[in-house]
Amino acid sequence: MAGFHTKTFLKFDDYMTPKSAWQNISQYIPNDKTIWEPFYGDGKSGVYLTELGFNVIHNDNDFFENNEGDIIVSNPPFSDYKRILQRLIELDKPFILILPSSKINTQIMRNLFCNDHRLQLIVPRKRIQFKKLDKNGNLENTNKCNFDCFYYCWKMNLERDITWLL
Repeated sequence: MAGFHTKTFLKFDDYMTPKSAWQNISQYIPNDKTIWEPFYGDGKSGVYLTELGFNVIHNDNDFFENNEGDIIVSNPPFSDYKRILQRLIELDKPFILILPSSKINTQIMRNLFCNDHRLQLIVPRKRIQFKKLDKNGNLENTNKCNFDCFYYCWKMNLERDITWLL
């Protein structure tokens, strides 16, 4: 049986969002608001949201030093999700974030969203197939994503607390 050695594991979480991930939830994104997509990645996410008809701010600026748009729609770096969620609560701005489904069980989610801050979920019909940057900075399009994600929504006033995409 193969072992998992944390000392040899490279932390590299640059997962680029396919257009289909935004198409799947476009009906839940208000089209009368300016979207801030604060995590630049390869730059395509903002392009895709614009192609879907949304007004989008998508610059390669520091998320922690800026505050733009009316709502945030993004696929943030998973490795920094705790700090990102804390900043989002400070900004008090509605958001839709793609994060691994396992994050719902974390203490930070419980602490931030259990009482006063109602969190809603959109559950994709199938696994999102991200494009991943390899260690050389090249995009891998292997369609072999090995984890599930939810769309975590806050202050989006969805009809249901859990929305299942069909």
